[in-house]
Amino acid sequence: MEGLDVGEGLDVGQLKHLVVEPALATLGLGGTAAVNLLTGTALAESRGAYVKQIGGGPALGLWQMEPATHDDCWANFLRFPVGQPYAGILENMLAHDLPRSAQMISNLRYACAMARIRFYRVREALPSAQDPFALSRYHKVHYNTPLGAADPVANVDYFRRAVQA
Repeated sequence: MEGLDVGEGLDVGQLKHLVVEPALATLGLGGTAAVNLLTGTALAESRGAYVKQIGGGPALGLWQMEPATHDDCWANFLRFPVGQPYAGILENMLAHDLPRSAQMISNLRYACAMARIRFYRVREALPSAQDPFALSRYHKVHYNTPLGAADPVANVDYFRRAVQA
């Protein structure tokens, strides 16, 4: 993915306004900060272009969520009373001919919603909607993990593009 320009993937404005905003609104977990965070996360994780991890890794979809993380969201949050309202909404987003985690490749709405659930489980409040530095740091700490490959300084531009779209 190094060297790939964001312009080679999906149009950032279309991704933000036609995929992310409606997915998060349906889930009831929208707002400008969440929309900018999820749009920037797709750019940082996959450049908005790749639906399967380059190099043979397990991550899937524009948000590059690993099936184990996906399954953890279902097993340890969505099946409990606090997560059940979201589980019902997510179930309605699913196609019935593919396993749930496999849908992160082709079902943009579901993949985005699952990435939002991952962030929703974090105790720290969302950062400022207009601060690409804070959004990038939040992504690194709470989505990519400290051991992950994401560079919160290098990724600021992706979050800036998300804010500006």
